[in-house]
Amino acid sequence: MPLNWKYNAKTNRFLDAEKAHLAELLEAIQRCVYFLDASSRKLTWPLTNRSARTQKKDVALFEAMAAINERFAKLQDTLGAAMRHACILAGEPTDSFLKVAQLLRKAGVLESVASWQLCRTARNLAAHDYDIEYAEIADHFNSLKTLPLCFT
Repeated sequence: MPLNWKYNAKTNRFLDAEKAHLAELLEAIQRCVYFLDASSRKLTWPLTNRSARTQKKDVALFEAMAAINERFAKLQDTLGAAMRHACILAGEPTDSFLKVAQLLRKAGVLESVASWQLCRTARNLAAHDYDIEYAEIADHFNSLKTLPLCFT
């Protein structure tokens, strides 16, 4: 009996650590949203080709836009990690992220798999966008601002 007790205590300790990690991820998501919103409030929406062009050397504007890109990407990455971790804790397969997204859609957490994929595509563009066409820059940020929430 003591052997089983040690095994269970060890298992519980590992499970508690995994739950604590998920809680940390959820807190990180809250922080990402908070700071993304704070950066977003520094801009006048919607951005326009003209405003981006006339303010092309406005350090505060482009620092806020860079922060939005970085924080949006970080939010998407952290959401993905939390989603995968929640599935692991639930004992669900996580061998592909599409399975994770489908499971969370069925559970009512995600609005749709397509909305999640849209957010991920926007994340990839945000993380790797070095455009100098001001109309495209404005369109990119306006698109990020108007993305539907993926979660129900």
